[in-house]
Amino acid sequence: MDKGEERRLVIVTGLSGAGKTQAIRSLEDLGFFCIDNLPPSLVPGLVELLNKQGPGPEETRRVALVMDIRGGKFFAGMEEALDYLDQQGFPYEILFLEASDEVLVRRYKETRRRHPLAGESILEGILEERRRLESIKERASKIIDTSELTPRQLKEEITELYGARGQKLTITVVSFGYKYGLPLDADLVMDVRFLPNPYYNPALRPFTGHDRCVADFVLGEPAAQEFLNKFMDLLHFLIPNYIKEGKSHLVIAIGCTGGQHRSVTLANKIGELLEKEDFRVIVKHRDVIRASLNRRR
Repeated sequence: MDKGEERRLVIVTGLSGAGKTQAIRSLEDLGFFCIDNLPPSLVPGLVELLNKQGPGPEETRRVALVMDIRGGKFFAGMEEALDYLDQQGFPYEILFLEASDEVLVRRYKETRRRHPLAGESILEGILEERRRLESIKERASKIIDTSELTPRQLKEEITELYGARGQKLTITVVSFGYKYGLPLDADLVMDVRFLPNPYYNPALRPFTGHDRCVADFVLGEPAAQEFLNKFMDLLHFLIPNYIKEGKSHLVIAIGCTGGQHRSVTLANKIGELLEKEDFRVIVKHRDVIRASLNRRR
């Protein structure tokens, strides 16, 4: 997130079965700090905490809360909590999700879950919930009818509404050593063991890809530069298509033998190149510390 981005508080509410779980997961993928099923009476305490943080760390600048009928008697304080936010001048948005009675009944029958207000029938619970939420709906900043939306389409709407600067994908670049196994969450795995191994150079062996001497050695290879050019071309093709398909997190794994030299250098370089193109990038090095510990034994 841009360090200058303003604070954003999104309150997610609406009818049970309308997609609030999908909505909060989508907001979490966009970098929001999310709290599910928060009792409205705790909102003043949360606001006080956020105000103490000031513009502060990223995780307190974009917050999403789910407050809905599951709160039982505590949910009765919802409007009071919204009035408090208004009195404090604390900016917030309400995202209200709804769907037709027919669709909600079908969803509950398919999942075999009990509606929180269900009496003799599911429909009875739905109608009662609509009545209780009517005044909250009138205060909503955005209402989304999910009756005809797939989970993917709802996610796309959430991303369009709340994505930071239109950013739709977080990219994690992780280095690893094949001797310790593949990263389980990798989407793309690139094997860079075709490059000369600094491990066999006694002067470079004690260092890692974080060190200038190793990075210069690895990147000084013509094959390394050709690999970077070709791999970045591949990413330029793949990333827009991943975004189009609704992917929110791409994990790129770069592997060498021990996860200490070649993979670390190239993971750092790929992360640097992606950041220059304004992607949201996280660079991790899974095995560099493990390799260092093994050398000391």
